[in-house]
Amino acid sequence: MGIISRGFKRPDRPNGDVKLPPGQYRTSDFPVLSAGPTPRIAREDWRFEITSEAGASRSWNWQEFRKLPTDDVTVDLHCVTKWSQFGMRWRGVSLDTLLADVETAADFAFVRSYGGYTTNLPLDDLRDGKAWIAFSYDGDDLHPSHGGPARLLVPHLYLWKSAKWVRGIDLRDDDEPGFWEQLGYHNYGDPWREQRYWGD
Repeated sequence: MGIISRGFKRPDRPNGDVKLPPGQYRTSDFPVLSAGPTPRIAREDWRFEITSEAGASRSWNWQEFRKLPTDDVTVDLHCVTKWSQFGMRWRGVSLDTLLADVETAADFAFVRSYGGYTTNLPLDDLRDGKAWIAFSYDGDDLHPSHGGPARLLVPHLYLWKSAKWVRGIDLRDDDEPGFWEQLGYHNYGDPWREQRYWGD
């Protein structure tokens, strides 16, 4: 099954683009890459849940989620397929807000998406203003092809860690690899260290 949308092209990397992580090239479009078909989740059916390592859970439906404080963030994103785009404008709810009332001593997060996709991160990478559940891109509702109605946004890591169509996060004491991590992608995914695959 293809994971790159039709029409995706690789422009040349411009010389002297010092903001690019190693091995990346700059693009001005937003390529669509997915590990499978695009789920279509109606907002009235959408639910997001955080479950602690002790089994306690906190969940929000769409209306509850949209009543939470939101942030407007402008970030650079870097995909493991080597494209980068600068200055992308998002709106979302900070994970700091969502985790505020969750009692946990967990070290890891296991992210689950509608459609079955999963990924894993250290919990510290979701805190302190580093991550959001984003529902708007470039002033519009987030399109399903880019993860709408809501996706995880963790801009300091390669984009596969920013799970599309997010539906929940399990807080864990142990680190369990997600979909791409089980298939050989790096367990952490720092673009500035070129952590694309296991062994990088």
